[in-house]
Amino acid sequence: MTQSNQDNRGAKMQLQGKVAVVTGAGSGIGRAVAQALAQRGCHLALADRNQEGLAETAALPELNGVKVSLHTLDVADRDAVAAFPQTVLAHHDRIDLLVNNAGVALAGSFEQVSETDFDWVMAINFHGVVRMTRAFLPLLHRSDDARIVNISSLFGLISPPGQSAYSASKFAVRGFSNALRHELADSRVGVTVVHPGGIATSIARNARVSADIPQAQMQERLANSQKMLRMPPPKAADIIVRGIEKRSARVLVGSDAVVMSWLERLFPVRYWNLLARRAKL
Repeated sequence: MTQSNQDNRGAKMQLQGKVAVVTGAGSGIGRAVAQALAQRGCHLALADRNQEGLAETAALPELNGVKVSLHTLDVADRDAVAAFPQTVLAHHDRIDLLVNNAGVALAGSFEQVSETDFDWVMAINFHGVVRMTRAFLPLLHRSDDARIVNISSLFGLISPPGQSAYSASKFAVRGFSNALRHELADSRVGVTVVHPGGIATSIARNARVSADIPQAQMQERLANSQKMLRMPPPKAADIIVRGIEKRSARVLVGSDAVVMSWLERLFPVRYWNLLARRAKL
C-alpha cells in the first residue's frame, strides 16, 4: 500500500537500461529491491558489508539478464563512501538511481544505550545516507532522469519508547529527504523517502542490544517485534519500485505504515497514549 504525492516530472520513470546503486543489498529489503529492479531491466551496483550475502543476491535468477557489480562497503566509512562512485564507474558508464537502504537497529531506551551505540546507529542510518548522497549526486546530475531513494521507517513517522536512537536516525532521514527534494525541484534528480512498516527481515534479530536490558525483557521485546514483521520483502520491494516508477515523493509500505501516518497527523502529541491504551484492552 502506498500513499504519496508525485513530483512534477510527467510520465512514468523508465527503469529499463538504467543503472542503480543499492546499499544493504546482501539481504532483506535491499536484496528484494535489487530483484525488482532487475526484473525491469535495470543494471545494478550492489553494496553491502556482507560479501557472502552479496554473492547470494547476485546468484538469484532474476538478476541474470542485467549487468551486476558487487561491492563490499561500510556506509559508515567516510573515505570508502567518497571513493565509491569512481569504483562504480569502473563497472558502469552511468548512475541513474541511488537506493540508500543500508541500516541497523538498536534496542533500548535513551538512558539504557551508550553514547557509542547511539552514534553507531546515526553513523549508518543517517550519516551513511547523507554521505552516499553527497558522493553520488554529481553523477546523478549527469543523468537525463535520476532519483534518490532513501529508506526511512515506520519509526520515522512515529516514535515509540525504547527506540530513541533508531527513531532519531529515521526521522533524520525523513527530514533530509524532504528538504533535499525541495532543493532539487528544478533539476533532473527526484527524491523519494520510503517508510516501511513491519517487513519480515532479520533487522530485529540482528539489532544491537543494550547491556542494561534484562535478558527476559529482551526476549519478550524480540518476540513482540517478530510478530509485527509480516510483509515478505519481495512484496515490499514491489511497492517501493512501483513508487519509484510513479516518481512518488513518499511511499508508505504496508497498512500499518498508512494507519500510523494518519494517526500521527490526527493526534501528533497523543497518538502513543492512544496506542498504549488500545494495547491494554
